[in-house]
Amino acid sequence: MQMPQKVNVLLVGGGAREHALAAAIARSPKLGTLYATHTSNPGIAELAKPVDVPVSSKELYRLAQFCDKHQVELVVIGPEDPLAEGWGDTLRKKPDGTQRLVFGPGARGAQLEADKAYAKQMMRAASVPTAEGKVFQKFEQAEEFLKTRDEVFVIKATGLAKGKGVIVPKTNQEAIAAAKDMLVNRSFGDAGKSILVEEKISGTEVSVLALLDGHNILVLPPCQDHKRLLNNDEGPNTGGMGAFCPADTISDQVMQQIESEVLVPIADALRRDEIEFRGVLYAGIMLTPGGPKVLEFNVRFGDPECQPLMTRLQSDALELLWATAAGTLDQIDVQYSPQSCVCVVLAAKGYPDAPVSGSSITGIEDAEEVEGVSVFHAGTKMNDDGDLVTNGGRVLSVTALGDTMEQARQRAYEAAGKIHFAGMQMRTDIAKDAPVPSPS
Repeated sequence: MQMPQKVNVLLVGGGAREHALAAAIARSPKLGTLYATHTSNPGIAELAKPVDVPVSSKELYRLAQFCDKHQVELVVIGPEDPLAEGWGDTLRKKPDGTQRLVFGPGARGAQLEADKAYAKQMMRAASVPTAEGKVFQKFEQAEEFLKTRDEVFVIKATGLAKGKGVIVPKTNQEAIAAAKDMLVNRSFGDAGKSILVEEKISGTEVSVLALLDGHNILVLPPCQDHKRLLNNDEGPNTGGMGAFCPADTISDQVMQQIESEVLVPIADALRRDEIEFRGVLYAGIMLTPGGPKVLEFNVRFGDPECQPLMTRLQSDALELLWATAAGTLDQIDVQYSPQSCVCVVLAAKGYPDAPVSGSSITGIEDAEEVEGVSVFHAGTKMNDDGDLVTNGGRVLSVTALGDTMEQARQRAYEAAGKIHFAGMQMRTDIAKDAPVPSPS
């Protein structure tokens, strides 16, 4: 499908990932009007017009009607939940029988993330290197299995758990307790009604993202994120406390290996299952002594990996998203800044278990005066008095470009030090183990 001179876009989602996407789309000279489902995010609200209909799975036809009324030709779906719920399938359909372009897979393709058991089955069928694992629905069976093993296993909720449904225990007693917490106590709700008991593998964890348009694969610059809450990768798992790009932990040779052994086989497997996947395929990879192994697949941009990727993107983001949705990735050239980028997440007090909302936020304008810095909003909102306050676990993503990774780090932490809210949490070792300036 030929791209028009001007394109109206609907952006679905309201986190820092979507703020970064909105900022990149807004730079495009081909943008007509940008609409967004979550303009309660103050960062997105500055860039997009609000959707004036209810936004929910139960009334998705209202959103489809909105797209028809406002001549929206491209829908960009950011988060995993609407993808798994089939929003892409519904919003692709126009009343006249033609298709609207949607960046993001349909419900069947989204199962790669929404169902870890399905993803494991797909990997085995496609001979993709991954850790061995078994799926359990009953705690007693999982307990019996773990009691007979000497090695320690990782426990994963098979459903969507906002990046937190992975427990890495130190002993199998801890693994049994984690399995009970998910299967009996339902600590992750329906996401943990079945669990994956998986071989624990070690190495360096990296994120490899690629765009798939149903036929072509475009591998994006490698990123590395930091999942644990505290420095030195300690504390509980989170949705992500920071990321940097490009990740020099992956050589060109290893990237080629990941493309040929992971991305191409999975893309082929999707086509064999008659799944037309048009969006992001995100592979969480462990670089083990025996080679790269897949930890998990996601079907959308990672958060916070999206923030440095969009910040480094020099090409027209709207053209890139359009080409992915239209099946024409082979017809465009994509350029990234040679600069490095570091993203530091500022989290609320109590995150990840019980984040505190309503704390006043100051200093963002001062932070963005630091050269190369952008601050993306996630868990923020304007209160009734017009003040910016915390409204979620991960509050802000402070993202900085630099000629070197160290310069990007210094800028990110200098900017983060200018932002204040009660109980603010952040790691001080994103991108490097070297000490960084402490926030005042």
